[in-house]
Amino acid sequence: MRFLLTHPNFPSQLRSVAQVLAANPNNDVRFLTNTNNGEIAGVKKIVYEPKRQPAPQTHHYLRAYEQAILHGQAAYMACMEAKKEGFVPDLIFGHAGWGPSLFLKDVFPRTPMGLNFEWFYHSHGTDCDFDPTETINADDEARIRTKNATLLADLAACDGGVCATRYQYEQFPTHLRSNLVICHEGIDTNFFKPNPGGKLVLSNGKLDLSGVDEIVTYATRGMEPYRGFPQFIEAAHLLQQARPNAHVVVAGDNRVAYGKQAPNGTTWKDMYMGKFPLDPERTHFVGSLPYGEYIKLLQCTKAHIYLTRPFVLSWSMLEAMACGALVVASNTAPVQEVITDGINGLMVDFFKPDQIAATLDRVLAQPKQFDHIREKARATVVAKYDLGACLKYKLAWLSELLSSRR
Repeated sequence: MRFLLTHPNFPSQLRSVAQVLAANPNNDVRFLTNTNNGEIAGVKKIVYEPKRQPAPQTHHYLRAYEQAILHGQAAYMACMEAKKEGFVPDLIFGHAGWGPSLFLKDVFPRTPMGLNFEWFYHSHGTDCDFDPTETINADDEARIRTKNATLLADLAACDGGVCATRYQYEQFPTHLRSNLVICHEGIDTNFFKPNPGGKLVLSNGKLDLSGVDEIVTYATRGMEPYRGFPQFIEAAHLLQQARPNAHVVVAGDNRVAYGKQAPNGTTWKDMYMGKFPLDPERTHFVGSLPYGEYIKLLQCTKAHIYLTRPFVLSWSMLEAMACGALVVASNTAPVQEVITDGINGLMVDFFKPDQIAATLDRVLAQPKQFDHIREKARATVVAKYDLGACLKYKLAWLSELLSSRR
């Protein structure tokens, strides 16, 4: 069988699918991407390069759409070359909304295509107007609505789509859901698992907390309001005042992955560390970590903080739960789909750092009282989000797309 996978980044959320397909020596697996770096055994890359960036004079509602079209145009040309050389896939699977999948049906009109749909944008009721201090005006409403243009084009072209969670699925208008299914990418629960007695020691002398009992962790792609970073810093400030032995470890980069940049050329980290200073001896910013180091945070933490606006659920929360971490999470819709307060995690108000700090204080004071929650957290991920089960479902879904197209 011949498979074409596509995402501008490599391997992105498609890693597991690519590995499974490429494990069969009878398969020809190609990955259409804008990224030169990285390899997966048995996967051949088709690398495309957009000819230019969106033009400065393009209407600001349309710049993201123009960028997607430029990616789609370059991907189209790269696939035409592959087609001339004899490669015609039996099945296409990729990630909607970025652009490279836009014109694949024009290159391979008889090939069924399944796409992963991550987020349908709304001006009101989800992430954009969640913070009451951030107003949404008419210009914002029009710009946000236009952000769905690429998604809608992909949805019209594909033979089926998949959403990682029910909450993400429910953001799509009701009349557009009939061609969508729900299936998470999956968490490798054989890798992300508890390690009783493990110590938080990172390589190259970056961090050694082997003698510390009170460890609170926070993991993020970017230190930003979308993931509650300001509220976390204030809560950590209050916690360290109340508990002189509490250490805080932050994994992630000082950047913005979602939402607005910090004002006046600063960063959200610098801004809120200035407002709510933390003890430098008990605060550890360790940057982005490889999985082998990152997992130590989740296995050794006494409480892992996960805060999010009503938006895409981060893998990090499920990975922490799989490791048996006690997750203290925001009482927001994507979290509510997974966590029941007091059963498999603890819920807090996103906007109340004092409540977050008080909850952490309670956990650190008597950590053994929450062992049953830690056990239930892992059981939840194993039962509902295990990589093997999710992959089995997704591959069966892709097989159905292939069969129905035939």
